[in-house]
Amino acid sequence: MSVISQAVIDQLAPQGLLRAAINFGNPVLAQKAGDGSPQGVSVALARALAEELGVRLEMITFDAAGKVFAALEEGVWNVAFLAIEPVREEQIAFSEPYVIIEGTYLVAADSPYRQVEDLDRPGLRLAVGKGAAYDLFLSRTLEHAQLERAPTSAGAVDLYVEQGLDAAAGVRQPLEQVAARNPRYRVLDGAFTSIRQAMAVPRRCEAAAAYVRDFIERKKAEGFVHAALAASGQADVTVAPSA
Repeated sequence: MSVISQAVIDQLAPQGLLRAAINFGNPVLAQKAGDGSPQGVSVALARALAEELGVRLEMITFDAAGKVFAALEEGVWNVAFLAIEPVREEQIAFSEPYVIIEGTYLVAADSPYRQVEDLDRPGLRLAVGKGAAYDLFLSRTLEHAQLERAPTSAGAVDLYVEQGLDAAAGVRQPLEQVAARNPRYRVLDGAFTSIRQAMAVPRRCEAAAAYVRDFIERKKAEGFVHAALAASGQADVTVAPSA
């Protein structure tokens, strides 16, 4: 690999410390190990980046993607793992995606709704995690249904159950886990959006942005992303194609 420029180091790891935002709100990307420490594909990528840069790593954990984005203005992280969204792109530079996941709905087993399109009707109330990628997408695209926001993605399922809403929107895999544990619920087969998960840096950090774009492409090509997903029990998740 070519020599890493000082501009990249200054932007990604000032004072020799890479501060990575890890979002537990999306269990496809990050989970808590038995001892409470972070694990998952985003954690593996953060560690690999720190090792490549030859710097120390500090992982700053969040329970929701919206909170990761909100913390951008506080300058608490140098790199994050977020879904590519137009609202975020105004302030964040993204790599190409490394993982693609589906946004879909959890509904009651006896619900009349069979397709994601069925949920955009007047009078329907849908639970979402505030600031999540699917919240941003549905906020732009729904024409009739009303969104009810919980503080986190996991909280959206709780809100759906507690208030008797019509559906809970979210990432397919954790919703399927809910349905597997409780036969009163099922997950719709279709998806209302494909969520493109990427590595992100503040938009002003142009050298860092170029570096992480190249880093992610190399890690996909090497099979690193697939291996990290499998190691964290997420082998069924789709690795994004090369850019």
